[in-house]
Amino acid sequence: MKICIINGPNLNLLGKREPEVYGSQTFEDYFETLKEKFPNIELSYYQSNIEGELIGKIQEVGFSFDGIILNAGAYTHTSIGLGDAMKAVTTPVIEVHISNTYARESFRHQSYLSGNAKGVILGFGLKSYELAIQSFL
Repeated sequence: MKICIINGPNLNLLGKREPEVYGSQTFEDYFETLKEKFPNIELSYYQSNIEGELIGKIQEVGFSFDGIILNAGAYTHTSIGLGDAMKAVTTPVIEVHISNTYARESFRHQSYLSGNAKGVILGFGLKSYELAIQSFL
């Protein structure tokens, strides 16, 4: 099984950015933990702060992988293009958020991705990614 985790803008700052919201662990460190927990799954990881690069990655893996886990960050609330990319590929996509977006500012309550996702997991911190992986098993 092949699963690609795709993270969007500012998620490269995990461990530094608002630790009260996002925790103090870097995603790179957490990714190593995921690979240890799921040794029989080929996990890959991609992060970009650029919307078009995220769309390109979805298109690249969206016909050959078994699953995509997408945390589009702030693009969740603004990007019709990412939603369209999810709809265009055959690989199922799980939308993930570290925080509970519904407990935050009202603009974070809107997602242009959810309608094209197999499911949505939010509010469980970095464990949201582990739950998304488990949903593919």
